Amino acid sequence: MSKEQENKEVVGRWFTEFWGKTCNLAVVDELAAPDMLLQYSLHAPRRGRDDIKQFMTDFRAAFPDLEFGGTADLIAEGDYVVGRWEGGGTHTGPAFTDFLAGGLPARSGRKMHFTGVTVLRVKNGKVAEEIGLDDGVTALQQLGLLKAA
Repeated sequence: MSKEQENKEVVGRWFTEFWGKTCNLAVVDELAAPDMLLQYSLHAPRRGRDDIKQFMTDFRAAFPDLEFGGTADLIAEGDYVVGRWEGGGTHTGPAFTDFLAGGLPARSGRKMHFTGVTVLRVKNGKVAEEIGLDDGVTALQQLGLLKAA
């Protein structure tokens, strides 16, 4: 199996087990590098396994139905894997203040559904970086944190 195919398998598992319908936090210890960087436009960057697990724990507590899934085949070249995705969830949990543009009071009932593209760097079989470009404007408008012009 080629390095690219191995990296796609790692990323495929990461997307399914970390970002999918249910989150298996043990996958962070298994597939993430100890100092992994997780960076998206909606949130402050996260670094390291514990920080990433805390982020997802809080995100899923606030959005219990949170789910993201791939919308196209993964593309791999060298250490990099690129994936397109879509997803979202409904804010039915506790207050959530992790968005850079503001926070939501408990159980706002607001829904978000948006898309993005993520580039992941895999080093020695571990996800070292996950840097995504998401349609944060759409998500923030749906959540009422950004008003349309």
